[in-house]
Amino acid sequence: MPSTDTARDTGVRVYRAHLFHIAGAPAQTDVASHLVSIPDGALVVEGEGMIAWTGPWAELPAAFADAPVTRADYLLPGFVDSHVHFPQSYATAAHGGGQLLEWLDHCIFPTETQFRDADFADRAARYFTRRRIAAGTTAAMVFGSAFPVAQDALYRETLAAGLRIVSGRGVQTVGPDAAAALLTTEDRAIELIQDEIDRWHAVDTGDPRTAHVQVAVVPRFSLSVTQRTLAAMGELYEEAQLHGVYFHSHLNENNRKGDGEIAAVLGSYGVEAYLDTYDGRFLPGSRSGGRSLLGRRSSLAHAVHCQPRELSRMAETGTSIAHCPTSQLFLGSGTMPWRATVATGVNVALGSDIGAGDEWLISRVAGDAYKVHISEEGDAGTALHPAELLFAATLAGARALDMEHAFGNLDPGKDADFLLIETGRWEPLEGMLSMGIRSDDEEQATLEELFTLLVGLRQPAIAGVYVQGRRAVAPEL
Repeated sequence: MPSTDTARDTGVRVYRAHLFHIAGAPAQTDVASHLVSIPDGALVVEGEGMIAWTGPWAELPAAFADAPVTRADYLLPGFVDSHVHFPQSYATAAHGGGQLLEWLDHCIFPTETQFRDADFADRAARYFTRRRIAAGTTAAMVFGSAFPVAQDALYRETLAAGLRIVSGRGVQTVGPDAAAALLTTEDRAIELIQDEIDRWHAVDTGDPRTAHVQVAVVPRFSLSVTQRTLAAMGELYEEAQLHGVYFHSHLNENNRKGDGEIAAVLGSYGVEAYLDTYDGRFLPGSRSGGRSLLGRRSSLAHAVHCQPRELSRMAETGTSIAHCPTSQLFLGSGTMPWRATVATGVNVALGSDIGAGDEWLISRVAGDAYKVHISEEGDAGTALHPAELLFAATLAGARALDMEHAFGNLDPGKDADFLLIETGRWEPLEGMLSMGIRSDDEEQATLEELFTLLVGLRQPAIAGVYVQGRRAVAPEL
């Protein structure tokens, strides 16, 4: 460890607060035993932005005794949003008068078409970045715009703010009249994907294990592309995934009887399961037609109505689920069965799904997850443990991005991605935490405190957002 003088000279800082995080790399079914709570804790961040030490303030090593100290009430790992739509930034609370497919036609396709204008896209990129910082979202899987000019603006603002992002232009080669401006030919779609990868993937460090900006292959969903598009994407991805490129899309979101998204996919492709279209088996009868797009750097949003074999296949390939309970409530899409899904071993992280989701703050999405799953029918109903909520909001998201080695908790050796929370900035939160903890049992009181912190947190209480030890800087509008 560095000497006191070294600590002073190299920019080492100490953050003193109540620390909560999920330590190590637990299975999702075992996160409760990995919950760490340090009521008067210290996080030491070295000059390059790495966590040098985590522990009780009273045990702070002498080597760091003279380092500058920043105090807060609570310190959490940065939130990870595993599914959020950049071109829907302004579309939250948009009334579409129907479920998924109607909402896309009436609200989303017209909204996303506006992003072809460079000035509009620039403003939206600044707005999107500001909303991320305000919500404490340090890393995100971002479903991108169809228009390269908008994607360029998004990446520029992300780099300037110091945040982490994985994104890719939303690919559509077929669609309704409302989506006409968003469509390209199959050949042009592949050209644009490759161009985005070439210009932006790991542009900041050149290494996908350390980069803050990375690129994904992102078809909107199977109904927005064709068998030929999927085959071409598979060929591109076979090479691109060797360089850390991601894959992201939607799966089994809406199951309205007869004419919902799932029925439309199965009918259009003639496959036995929706997942087959992403797994290279998109020909009738789920016959193989190309390369699989599944893997450790692949994630699929929603997965509300999965067949058991689909969940098993995702677990087998390391493909993650971006669980979006807030948006699923808004669109009437149903409830992903939590226990049955997690039991298969597939990783489940939380996504805001802005704009069908109307909550940017991932801890509020965690609150919706709690409400949704305690209301599941019969024996499936479950009260999620506070550690499960924290895990889904932080470390599970890092795992979904295949960046668990770099961030997601407060383990020494990881990048210092974290939030500072001051309860006095949001009076209801301060009241709940100061007066509402009931148990005299220390362990139970800790769980009550964490649950109240997550569910009661609102954006004004987030006093600082840090990525790799540097405070995120919100752009001016």
